[in-house]
Amino acid sequence: MNEKLRARAQRMREQSLIRAWEYRQRASSNGAWYRFRRVLVDAAEAWIISEADADSLEASGHVPHPVGSELVPRKRLFFLTRKEWEAVPHRRQVPVNLHAELLLARSLALLPHESRSPTM
Repeated sequence: MNEKLRARAQRMREQSLIRAWEYRQRASSNGAWYRFRRVLVDAAEAWIISEADADSLEASGHVPHPVGSELVPRKRLFFLTRKEWEAVPHRRQVPVNLHAELLLARSLALLPHESRSPTM
């Protein structure tokens, strides 16, 4: 019985350490993850674009959404119109939700819902 209690106490300590780490992560992000999820709500479609295409968009005057610079690693998020999006040569569509492929992408082109404009 003592062995079972020790194992249970060890699991509880591990869970407590994990929970404390998660709380620290959320507290140190200062709401960046909430703002990032809010940006995704405004997007009807998400497309991974190449770094060269992102550089080209910035050079042509598109300003990346500020929440992308708050994330580590930094992401460049561009809200584009359908016409601007068609001019981006290297793009690959991904689902608009938090999943590994979207989180690993360095540059994203987001198309807003037709009835709303994106929040900044």
